[in-house]
Amino acid sequence: MEQGRQDRGIVVAIDGPSGSGKSTVSRRLARELGLAYLDTGAMYRAATWWCGRSGVDLDDVPAVAEAVRAMPLTMLTDPEEPRVVCDGVDVTDAIREAGLTAVVSKVATNLEARAELKRLQREIIADAAAGTVRNSATQGSGRGIVAEGRDITTVVAPDADVRILLLADERERLARRAKERHGTADAATIAATRDEVVRRDADDSTVSTFLTAADGVVTVDSSSFGVDETFAAVLAVVTRAQEARR
Repeated sequence: MEQGRQDRGIVVAIDGPSGSGKSTVSRRLARELGLAYLDTGAMYRAATWWCGRSGVDLDDVPAVAEAVRAMPLTMLTDPEEPRVVCDGVDVTDAIREAGLTAVVSKVATNLEARAELKRLQREIIADAAAGTVRNSATQGSGRGIVAEGRDITTVVAPDADVRILLLADERERLARRAKERHGTADAATIAATRDEVVRRDADDSTVSTFLTAADGVVTVDSSSFGVDETFAAVLAVVTRAQEARR
């Protein structure tokens, strides 16, 4: 194995659709292994928040891209308490509000904005792998990172040491998201959650592929798994990769 890869911390890339469990598993994995944690989806949400704060029309493609390039964004990558700070404002909770969720795909499908956010994501991943930070607000427990999103395994970090596509069938993903948002998964709450899960996946699939594993990407189907079983399956993949690096 090349010397550069041996010298850096491990990079774990996890992709998957809404409700697949990738955020829960990725953050837990980072805590378990003492790595930094990056939720790249939160960066698109932060960009959406920033455009709203700046009065930018999300349908104005060039204006959105310009706003994203100017966005003062800090990602705190400590898995114990990951935070998103934009222009000095902690927006970690604000970017999860329903109104923002309904429009975030307008930024996520803006190719110029996407290119800028991918550049930032690569910087964060490279810094974490090298065990360095660009500012005191970027934290991780050790060298290496778990990064999760839609196209981390294929576009942002195709050379990651571990690349996993975490899947679950649509019914299970809807139920999980309904429980997360509403505390129950009855017919009404699943219907209320459908747009967030199905429509967002459809929108985002126009600019990234996250339902089919690329060559070298390990698929973990969590449809019949609980959280602990899913975590165990993902940890096993990472453990095998760590052993191969030694």
